[in-house]
Amino acid sequence: MPAMNEETRKFQKELNAGTTALVLLSVLDQAKEPMYGYQIARLIEANSEDMPIMKQGALYPVLRALESTSLLESEVEPSVSGPPRRYYRITDSGRQTLEKWKDIWTRTKTLVDTILRGEE
Repeated sequence: MPAMNEETRKFQKELNAGTTALVLLSVLDQAKEPMYGYQIARLIEANSEDMPIMKQGALYPVLRALESTSLLESEVEPSVSGPPRRYYRITDSGRQTLEKWKDIWTRTKTLVDTILRGEE
């Protein structure tokens, strides 16, 4: 992937800020069991196709914010190989919010795609 200039980095950062919560809710909605932050980061990284979508350190504040608004809940469990891990799961309220956000995302994406193609 070619190096990004400052304007491109700024645009990518702003775009990521608006999509991180949507992606996190979606990942946890699809998860069969609770996940901890590093697992989530690795899954996103594996699906990003060399695109710097989200830095791992940026996920944790968003996870905490989603939990503070009851869209996620977490539980700390001891780890045999290191410090305790916080496992996150989506709540019913989180699933309802995710459905609304997915609708907003779809409508926004359609608008942007239409404008970028030069359609009326």
